[in-house]
Amino acid sequence: MEKQGYVYIMASKRNGTLYIGVTSDLPKRAYEHREGLVAGFTKKYGCKSLVWFAVFDTIEAARARELQMKEWRRAWKLEAIEELNPDWVDLASTLT
Repeated sequence: MEKQGYVYIMASKRNGTLYIGVTSDLPKRAYEHREGLVAGFTKKYGCKSLVWFAVFDTIEAARARELQMKEWRRAWKLEAIEELNPDWVDLASTLT
């Protein structure tokens, strides 16, 4: 059986720098970003808050959506976040 996939957005602060990623283990990946365990964009720009995510049946479907979203205008990304998470709370604490 194939693993589920997640597309997620990390933010440095409300309306700050955004990062879109994909993973098969969202709690682990959010922790890695929050703690700065992985060198790269999120560590450099302080994107530590999980502000949006979506679940997909397969990692391939999640990757396809991630690629689409990376082409989106910033306003569309902000709209997606505001719709799901209007207070921009860190959703990592809601994951089990």
